[in-house]
Amino acid sequence: MYRHFKIIIAGGKTGGHLFPGIATAQGLKDRLSTVQILFVGTNTPFETQTLANYGFNHVAISSRGIKGKGLWEKLSAMARIPFSIVQATRIIASFKPDLVLGVGGYSSGPVLMAARLLGKITAIQEQNAIPGITNRILSLIVHKIFISFKETKGFTPGADTIHTGNPIRRAGHPLEAPQPQEIKETPFAKKQFTLLITGGSQGATSINKAVVSAMEMLGNPSAYTVIHQTGRCDQEWVTNRYQKMHLNATARAFFHDMPEHQKRADLIICRAGAGTLSEITAIGKPAILVPYPHAADDHQRYNALALARQGAAMMILDHELNGKVLGECIEQLKKNPEKLKKMAGKAKNVGMPLARDTVAREIIHLISKNR
Repeated sequence: MYRHFKIIIAGGKTGGHLFPGIATAQGLKDRLSTVQILFVGTNTPFETQTLANYGFNHVAISSRGIKGKGLWEKLSAMARIPFSIVQATRIIASFKPDLVLGVGGYSSGPVLMAARLLGKITAIQEQNAIPGITNRILSLIVHKIFISFKETKGFTPGADTIHTGNPIRRAGHPLEAPQPQEIKETPFAKKQFTLLITGGSQGATSINKAVVSAMEMLGNPSAYTVIHQTGRCDQEWVTNRYQKMHLNATARAFFHDMPEHQKRADLIICRAGAGTLSEITAIGKPAILVPYPHAADDHQRYNALALARQGAAMMILDHELNGKVLGECIEQLKKNPEKLKKMAGKAKNVGMPLARDTVAREIIHLISKNR
């Protein structure tokens, strides 16, 4: 009875929105090998190339963000909405999905609106503790809302939510393009304390500067192994500084094998995006979280607080971050393995590694119930 299921996953542009959509698609494929999935989003290279690597079909609509833009940009983006809805309507009418899932990002809005106009079953997946403006609006019209945090706030009372956790991609997808074996450049000696630093797919200059400064201040930097995802703009200068320190470090703009690095890390220093937090809690890793200060509605701070309040991570606000503060935190944790172990255990308790399968199961149930 499931053979002809078709599902549209709408949204993306950033990894925080796109990767949970890919994870959900993987979960659906695991349950129903013949399910047809179409991603509808933007035409940004990151989105199109990533989906191509994972082997998923993708079409783009003409849609732009509104939040945080200037007046002219907001007016231009709003003027595109009717056209985007028409585009989405044509796509939905042609593909004939059984359900349309929004994973956040401004492109998901027109697609979900068009889906409701056409009488389709709809759902959204919210990655953060504070929903973005698109999902807050869509929550008023969709049939089901999948949330990642129990503490999620911002939806209207009575909204049909289910706490599933944030879906995590299966590592090492066979269709991904072969990547250089970066990890071989850095031996992971058992006596060394391995730090993994990532500011997300685009990097984070404030974290990069603080980490490099901290390593320069540490009394015995040779006791550390550093794996640092810098982002494209900072890779060169970070690499040069590490070389001058003769530090056992590998710095790259982007790591395609991030799950492997996460497993090897003794401590992770990162932003507090929902995807990153889902990955590190699923495997139970201690972390120092530095929320991105300009995230919509300050949602990264609320994400980080959800872990910090449970003892699963430490939090340093971006405006308080510097080499001295970060270095002291790193040394404190390195010298206290029992505290690291407790943080890891509490992170593991928070994690929901089966979120991908849970969301897929609920989607299939929602379709079956409404058929």
